[in-house]
Amino acid sequence: MKRVFRGVVILVVLLIVVVAAAAVKVLGPRAFLGPRARPLTSRTFSVTPARLERGKYLASSIGCLYCHSPHDRSQRDDPILPGMIGAGQQLPYTDLPGKVFAPNLTPDKDTGAGNWTDDMLARATREGIGHDGRALFGIMPFAHYRNMPEEDLASIIVYLRSLPPVRNALPKTEIIFPVKYIMQNDPQPLTTPVAAPDISDPVKRGRFLVTLIGCADCHTPVDNHHMPIPGMEFSGGQVFHTPWGTVASANLTPDASGIPYYTEAMFIQAIRTGSVGARELSKTMPWPSLRNLDDEDLAGIFAYLKTLKPIVHRVDNSEPATLCPLDGAMHGGGSRNTKN
Repeated sequence: MKRVFRGVVILVVLLIVVVAAAAVKVLGPRAFLGPRARPLTSRTFSVTPARLERGKYLASSIGCLYCHSPHDRSQRDDPILPGMIGAGQQLPYTDLPGKVFAPNLTPDKDTGAGNWTDDMLARATREGIGHDGRALFGIMPFAHYRNMPEEDLASIIVYLRSLPPVRNALPKTEIIFPVKYIMQNDPQPLTTPVAAPDISDPVKRGRFLVTLIGCADCHTPVDNHHMPIPGMEFSGGQVFHTPWGTVASANLTPDASGIPYYTEAMFIQAIRTGSVGARELSKTMPWPSLRNLDDEDLAGIFAYLKTLKPIVHRVDNSEPATLCPLDGAMHGGGSRNTKN
């Protein structure tokens, strides 16, 4: 009897070990250990007129205020509701793995960031760790903001501190299983300062901005695990389900199926107005935020896009959605693509 019992115990232990090993392999070790996070420091960022100006420009154009403010969705340009700049909102996208709330970043002490330290904001922005130590969901583009140099980071935080406090209590983000565990593997501590980028010519300026903004995240097709498909960078076709309808991202490469006919002026006009001639861009593309970039930055982005490898990938939202053999997605013009 004792032998049988001991055998059962050994079998159960082995089963637990196998299941645990499988769970670690699937979910990643940080799902059980918690996200990587460096200790907070006491650093603060001093206020200067230059930082306030630069911080407002960046926060208004690269997505900070666009995501962290409620909008009047009934209007074409999606304006932020009066008196609610930076006050947080539930993100409107319907294909997220849970309910995602962009928190209140105003200095309100009860419902906003009034009690958060400068380093809490810095760590969240570039390293993906919230003020309370949790891993942030990756729609917050901390993986791209890691490239943000120290002075730009300081400028954004100084500007956020200058916003009028807004009382706007929001629930916490709720991510479904297993994503809420898998995403704990994403944060990576930054332990050395990030140098200012080389933006000495338009292409270098554009490369920095495209990486910082994360254009490839939306404009690269993904597989059924939502991983970017290698060799199809910036070729579009990723499908989004939003309050403005289902839409696929455009091919931004210089191939004939992309945007080879764009001029710099046409590109800037499209971002400024959300229209390419008579065709309106979906607000899934955050042009109401990107239009706040100045002409030099937009020209740099266009210059960089012109250097991309041309990729044949037809994506046309004016056509019925059909299965694309290149990315396995249902999008307009999909069946007109052929796999080599």
